[in-house]
Amino acid sequence: MLDILMAGGWAMLPILVCSLVALAIVLERCWTLRRKAVLPPGLGEEVRQWARAGQLDPNHLQALSNGSPLGELLAAALAVRGQSRDIIKERIEDTGRHVVHEMERYLNTLGTIALIGPLLGLFGTVIGLIRMFMQVMAGGIGDPAKMAGGIGEALICTASGLTVAIPAYVLHRYFRSRVAGYCVQMEKQATALLDELTLTAPTAAPARARRAAAVPATPGAG
Repeated sequence: MLDILMAGGWAMLPILVCSLVALAIVLERCWTLRRKAVLPPGLGEEVRQWARAGQLDPNHLQALSNGSPLGELLAAALAVRGQSRDIIKERIEDTGRHVVHEMERYLNTLGTIALIGPLLGLFGTVIGLIRMFMQVMAGGIGDPAKMAGGIGEALICTASGLTVAIPAYVLHRYFRSRVAGYCVQMEKQATALLDELTLTAPTAAPARARRAAAVPATPGAG
């Protein structure tokens, strides 16, 4: 294998660098974008229970924000829970853009590698063909080994570039799809919390007032 890579010439160096960078990004994103790390099971319902019970001290919110992307989104809504629905919704949207940006970290780099991989392979192919023709011009076509060396270098670079680009492109699309799915789930949880903060609480006070008004006055009071 090493002999094949060395036969590809110096044009193999950027292809190898791209392959190492792509591998590091894939491993890092696989670990970071685990479902339980992004959307901890039961966190949405637990946070809504906190909101009902009033367990929303600053330390609690800070721990929630640092725990996961979903927690960061929900903590942002809870931080302005006393405001109007529009303000809370705006805060969720602003925080959501930052959360999505963090989840898509390095994916542009992975997409760039998928794009330039074939170009680097083509560049190595051109270098190999130029080298072959220069050798033919210097010594004629009497030595087939010289021509074979240039053709081999060209083919190895082409194959290496495609070998790096194809998995990088597939994984880039996979991670983007995973992030999009997470965004839908986080939006559902954020909407449920928004309803809990702006719909449940306002309707509870009139209901309590009506119940209090329905209680008959105690005889002899006043």
